[in-house]
Amino acid sequence: MSSIFTKIINSEIPAYKVAENDDFIAFLDIFPVAEGHTLVVPKIETDYIFDLGDETYSGLFEFARKVALGLKRAVPCRKIGMAVLGLEVPHAHIHLVPMQTEADLLNFSHKLQFSKEEFEQIREKIAAEIRLRP
Repeated sequence: MSSIFTKIINSEIPAYKVAENDDFIAFLDIFPVAEGHTLVVPKIETDYIFDLGDETYSGLFEFARKVALGLKRAVPCRKIGMAVLGLEVPHAHIHLVPMQTEADLLNFSHKLQFSKEEFEQIREKIAAEIRLRP
């Protein structure tokens, strides 16, 4: 059975995509811990990030870097934090979280709520920054 991320990759379910290429996709987490919380996912469905092949693994982190740079320009924050968790969805992924303090990255039990319009505004700000500076 396909993961929810594979369904997003295949456009079977909607997502607030901020960047995509042939191998990777980045989209807003719908249960964010901070405004702009973004997931970066390889299109190949592999459960454990350390099981990815060398090329996919290094490509994922390079793609995440590009997304994080655009995210930092789009969402006011001190830094972009990164976490690899992956117990809820059996598909390797990286969380990119705009942070003012370390607690912003460490408290995944505190979820924010945004309207569809707010998600779309956030998505567009981030996507525009990524497009402006490849």
